[in-house]
Amino acid sequence: MRLLAPLAYLADLALPPRCPGCGTVASADHRFCALCWGQLHFLTPPWCARCNLPFAFDRGADACCADCLAAPPKHQGIRAAVAYGDIARAMVLRLKYGGRTGFAETAARHMARLMPDDADVIVPVPLHRWRLWARGFNQAALIGQALERLTDTPCDVDALTRPRATPMLRGLGKRARAKAVSGAFAIAPASRNRVHGKAIVLVDDVHTSGATTDACTAQLLRAGAASVTILCWARVLQDDSRD
Repeated sequence: MRLLAPLAYLADLALPPRCPGCGTVASADHRFCALCWGQLHFLTPPWCARCNLPFAFDRGADACCADCLAAPPKHQGIRAAVAYGDIARAMVLRLKYGGRTGFAETAARHMARLMPDDADVIVPVPLHRWRLWARGFNQAALIGQALERLTDTPCDVDALTRPRATPMLRGLGKRARAKAVSGAFAIAPASRNRVHGKAIVLVDDVHTSGATTDACTAQLLRAGAASVTILCWARVLQDDSRD
């Protein structure tokens, strides 16, 4: 091992750790620089008892947001590590379009603290095969597999499929988004027994309107899942029509 130490040192000089947000040299892998770290908004209580939407002040342990009071969601909450912002967005873009697949573990390290205690199976939101072929990987699956390593919760990357391609949801209203993803997801027949009666953690990179995760949740519950909790890297707190 001592013989390898000089080689590791040279490798660190040539390829030093980089900040996931801005790309500047960082102190270690998966570490943000001080400037980017200061711009991240980590999500913690107080929040809605049903969907985990952050509150400006503590309204009580059982308080729900207006949307959940009007129409309680079928999932057990949306647990997000950070609020969607410039730095969170930059990391996601570098992961998805810059090929920086190691950032999936960066996201997972911050998401792991929010893993439900009763979680049985991690299920990533799937990509349609055309997008998977074009990108070469599913970022949600990479995050799910990293969470499996960090939490010892099994990840089933094949449980959900996306047999129908969907249009971009940006700019669409709530009903149009729901219609766009209707029928887009399905449970793989071989996975039905693996989700039946299980507490599912549905993993994605960014949560926006909820159209995609609502459609996935419906399929998982229809297949007999005991519950579905959404876990993601970033959550859009004010709808900006992305999904």
